[in-house]
Amino acid sequence: MKNIVYFSPNDVEKFDFTRYKNSLAKYAAVPEAELKSALEKLDSYETMHVSLLVKTGVQLIEQFGSEESAKKYYDDHKIYFGEKFERLRRITGYLVGTLDRWNDGKKAEEKERVKHSVNSCVDDLVRAAKIQDQMLALNAAYAGKTE
Repeated sequence: MKNIVYFSPNDVEKFDFTRYKNSLAKYAAVPEAELKSALEKLDSYETMHVSLLVKTGVQLIEQFGSEESAKKYYDDHKIYFGEKFERLRRITGYLVGTLDRWNDGKKAEEKERVKHSVNSCVDDLVRAAKIQDQMLALNAAYAGKTE
């Protein structure tokens, strides 16, 4: 179905639905149909970071279990979120953190920008590796034909 990245792009594993379902079952009885429905929203990603699955799990456990069990699930899996960081934006040469001091025009400009996900760089690495493999195969085939 998908590839899951845990800590670095080299740390990719195939998504295992049963494993994910069993990890949620320790905290709440999430119906399988609801779980599959929630995962369909993530189908657009070829490769995704495990934090997306943790966030989805927290929402499902809170919905079908309790807030306390959702917090426990998050606390048990927060290692995948890494360290907190402050987002910086570059506007006309200045680095700024929050939007609270921006005028309406700059806020509208920021809202219309194309957002790039963290997953896109991982997908780009996977695509680059595939292209490199194809090029090596083509070079080998070409070299074989000229001999």
